[in-house]
Amino acid sequence: MSDATQIAASAPAPVATAESPQPTAVAPGTGAAAIKILARDVNVFYGDKHALKHVDLDINEHQVTALIGPSGCGKSTFLRCLNRMNDVIDGCSVVGSIKLYKADIYDTSLDVVQLRARVGMVFQKPNPFPKSIYDNVAYGPRIHGIAHNKADLDEIVHRSLERAGLIKEVHDRLDSPGTGLSGGQQQRLCIARAIAVNPEVILMDEPCSALDPIATARIEELIDELRENFTIVIVTHSMQQAARVSQRTAFFHLGDLVEVGDTEQIFTNPKDSRTQGYITGRFG
Repeated sequence: MSDATQIAASAPAPVATAESPQPTAVAPGTGAAAIKILARDVNVFYGDKHALKHVDLDINEHQVTALIGPSGCGKSTFLRCLNRMNDVIDGCSVVGSIKLYKADIYDTSLDVVQLRARVGMVFQKPNPFPKSIYDNVAYGPRIHGIAHNKADLDEIVHRSLERAGLIKEVHDRLDSPGTGLSGGQQQRLCIARAIAVNPEVILMDEPCSALDPIATARIEELIDELRENFTIVIVTHSMQQAARVSQRTAFFHLGDLVEVGDTEQIFTNPKDSRTQGYITGRFG
């Protein structure tokens, strides 16, 4: 019996406890954040390799949660669990519970295509389709049947480009290839494409690593604007970026979630010596 099978067989059914609350709506003005994604005892295996170990993590609604840690620590692996991108990796198995609001995203009856519409993703390198700027943004609304007519589609494309901070730069060339834009513009186009289907969550896997400082600053401003309407989870190697854009930070190391908390607390008063060592540059 493999390690993954043993964990699945021995794990008790998730129950609501004081340590593992179910996501609940929070009344406006209470000062508390609602939980959008609830991960409990998440393990990931690549064959026999135990890549992610017993991770418990809450993702709060309308906040930016940064995942930090050295290369190979498991942060991108965890990110891909949130919209089941690990499903496409041969030999990868995920054990545990991940709920988007109250729905188990690993339920066998769940439509993965619909899940990825609710949980959009922006990758490390800009990857616009070899289509026009307009068609890049219109792609999702078309395949999901969101737009009822051309006027609806035009409105969705315009609004998405506006929310992504790109409309002023491309409004007069929407028929031009998306691949002809600069790197920073391409990444904003990919963000516009992701939000065109009005997802609940946006996952970002090092979205600025291929960009220059000016484009990076624009994307960071955009992230801060987008969290008013979306829940954002970002993987970043830049601790400065995590400190600038996030409200909560989770530190991963060697497949373990070492520590999670308010970003200011993680960077100024970490509780674990491994977190302290990483943020002060002693390793990583």
